Amino acid sequence: MKLTGAQILWDALVRQGVSDVFGYPGGAILPAYDAMLAYPIRHILVRHEQGATHMADGYARASGRVGVAVATSGPGATNMVTGIATAMMDSSPIVCITGQVGSKLIGSDAFQECDITGITLPITKHNYLVTRPEDVAPSVFEAFAVARSGRPGPVLVDITKDAQQASCEVDWAAAEPHLTEALDEALPGDGDYRDAVALLNAAERPLILAGHGVMLSGAERAVIALAEQGHIPVAVTLLGIGGIPASHPLNLGMMGMHGEAWVNHAIQEADLLIALGMRFDDRVTGNLKTYAPAAKKIHVDIDRAELNKNVRVDVAMAKDLRAAVEEWLPYVAPCDRSAWLRRIAALKGDSAVRDIQNLPDDGHLYAAHVINDLWRLTDGAAVVVTDVGQHQMWEAQYYKHDRSRSLITSGGLGTMGFALPAAIGAKIACPDSEVWVVAGDGGFQMTMAELATVAQEGLDLNVAIINNGYLGMVRQWQEFFYDKRYAATPLLNPDFARLAAAFGIDATTVTRRSGVAEAVRSARSSKRAALIDFQVEQEDSVYPMVPAGADLHKMIRRPSPIVETAAD
Repeated sequence: MKLTGAQILWDALVRQGVSDVFGYPGGAILPAYDAMLAYPIRHILVRHEQGATHMADGYARASGRVGVAVATSGPGATNMVTGIATAMMDSSPIVCITGQVGSKLIGSDAFQECDITGITLPITKHNYLVTRPEDVAPSVFEAFAVARSGRPGPVLVDITKDAQQASCEVDWAAAEPHLTEALDEALPGDGDYRDAVALLNAAERPLILAGHGVMLSGAERAVIALAEQGHIPVAVTLLGIGGIPASHPLNLGMMGMHGEAWVNHAIQEADLLIALGMRFDDRVTGNLKTYAPAAKKIHVDIDRAELNKNVRVDVAMAKDLRAAVEEWLPYVAPCDRSAWLRRIAALKGDSAVRDIQNLPDDGHLYAAHVINDLWRLTDGAAVVVTDVGQHQMWEAQYYKHDRSRSLITSGGLGTMGFALPAAIGAKIACPDSEVWVVAGDGGFQMTMAELATVAQEGLDLNVAIINNGYLGMVRQWQEFFYDKRYAATPLLNPDFARLAAAFGIDATTVTRRSGVAEAVRSARSSKRAALIDFQVEQEDSVYPMVPAGADLHKMIRRPSPIVETAAD
């Protein structure tokens, strides 16, 4: 039986297990939308195509499945670029399907024509331009295989309008992909597990650096077993949060620019770093010339291009993380590292004095208090999707994640506007989970139109806006490094509660800490969408902070015991 290219598209998606797609129709993709009605697919209508890609991304991060976004040609496709780049930087498996003008019109500057495959070449794992119906199924099948294999990432399939309209017979078996890994012999990555174990057992001050790859490879239990068996403390990256339970006694917390002070000091004093599924990002290392100067280094990553890219290591292994760690476990000696753990505990004591959580309620509403109260009131069980900025760092510091995939955030690209649409995707993927958006007032306004999507889909989704009237993180940099010259960072905001009400969403405004608990309880109990505008202290800052390019241990610390306020 012959099928149109449009029918083949949906048939192929269903065969890949797809049940939900996020999209926005238009002329060049219209044949596909017409055919969609005959297939068991839930289509979530977004308000902007960037939102579709972030929703697909949030769906993928929350579930581990491939997320799917659909758009038309031209501006529809180009609106996806930011979301595709976000997924690429954070290794998130999504497939973006775009319509394209008819194949005979390509290159003619036809209405809404755009070379989207050329534009997205640097920010996709692979992409396809499909001009015949015979190529739809093989391209879609291969796109899914590429998106989820190895180091996951985004793939784009651009299908011309005539390829959607024309018909052909489909050989589904022949359409199955056959992927092989091409290894570049010039790249490192064949380190021996015996070398890794020898370094590990000989170390007196080892430290595991656990990244996003812990969750992507399903290596959570293996890494915990490694830490417990060797009595090795663990530091996590921003995207690694949740891979090791925050409550685990060996989990020290987050490293890097806004990581815990004792974690950064421990890295600098370690004699061995065991980097697992992380890429030594500049926000993690600070000045490379002074980074962990006494430490030997083991690096395991499935992407061999990451090995020895930023930091030279002693043992480099291009391998699935779970398989690598499980190979080590029988040989890891249970060494006594109590002196090392006591040293880290001593480093931690100084930071506890400076912690904003230890300060009494003085009438001011601090973002850190809001986040910590949210953690307590949700029993730490929510899936939290953050935007980018100060609130993102406060969430990482003060919401203690014990479950894998319970923090979803834009790390590598740092995409403002990510939170709301990504949370919609997470809620669609995990409808029984409690999902909270934590966004700043600046980033929220970039994609707040997606409140209409929340309302139209009837989602039980909670939104917490950390509203300080500034582009907060940029303001903090201006305070620290530009003599408080607040150029283009003060924000004139709408009344967010009234805005949400216009969409039919429950909303309230909180200005004092005493109002936090009631607002959160009300939102949680309503079983429908709710928004809380937390109007927090305007000129509070995230501490500690490693200035860009500075030594990792040279942090700007919170004044002790003083907390800065707007009055200061």
